[in-house]
Amino acid sequence: MLSVQILLPAFLACLVLAPLLSYLGMHVLARGVIFIDIALAQLAALGAAAGSYFGVEPQTQASYFWSFGFAVAGAALMAGARGLGERVPQEALIGIVYAVASALTVLVANALPHGDEEIKTALVGNLLTASYDEVAVVAVVAVVVGAVHVALRHRFLTLSFEPDKAAAAGWRAGWWEFALYVTFGLVITGAVQVVGVLLVFSFLIVPAALSALFSVQLRTRLAIAWLVGPLVSLVGLVISFRYDLPTGATIVVVFGALLAPALAVVALLPNARGAVSGAAPR
Repeated sequence: MLSVQILLPAFLACLVLAPLLSYLGMHVLARGVIFIDIALAQLAALGAAAGSYFGVEPQTQASYFWSFGFAVAGAALMAGARGLGERVPQEALIGIVYAVASALTVLVANALPHGDEEIKTALVGNLLTASYDEVAVVAVVAVVVGAVHVALRHRFLTLSFEPDKAAAAGWRAGWWEFALYVTFGLVITGAVQVVGVLLVFSFLIVPAALSALFSVQLRTRLAIAWLVGPLVSLVGLVISFRYDLPTGATIVVVFGALLAPALAVVALLPNARGAVSGAAPR
């Protein structure tokens, strides 16, 4: 009973975050901007550290707004850089943003009384100490962002999977891209404070990548991703609790352990490959 009481809030947080983040990860894969999620997550962590430097208590509403503000600034920068693709690839700018944000987080944390703990928390979170109130906040944000994506799914999916069609229709891609990245920032800001940068990245990319190995159909990919995320989270939580390991880091390693055999299956059984064409998923 004690283990259930400890693990349940953490599992509920994963259950809320994994489906939405894995769906957003499909947009990331389609756009080829793989590291934008970890860059935005690191900016959110930098915002929380900056808030702490100015006396804001961690994991409070004020801390959330600090994180979100930094994430939105990053979203604007990355959306604005889309037009520089011929001279400077967008992925290069994303990498620079991540590196600078990481370095600034270390510098700011170095000035804090418990800076080492701040850095560790930013990376791997405090999942086992998550409260039901924190899970509820994350759930509300996830519902809001999910509703936005349902309402605007035609725009967002077309821009990600069929950009030529969007361009032919005369859509203002820059503004829509900024809107997409802001929704990323909303989710990531809350997620980083609970699960950390590394697990946010894993939730976004690994289930989406696994599903892409076996199908080009969006609904099938979603089904695979939505199954993988919660199951891996549960296994990682149990292992971390049983062996007293850092929870976020353990779940990330379990994700990696699952990806290896999946790649082997695809390599050894060509018929298992779902991604056989470049067509947009449906």
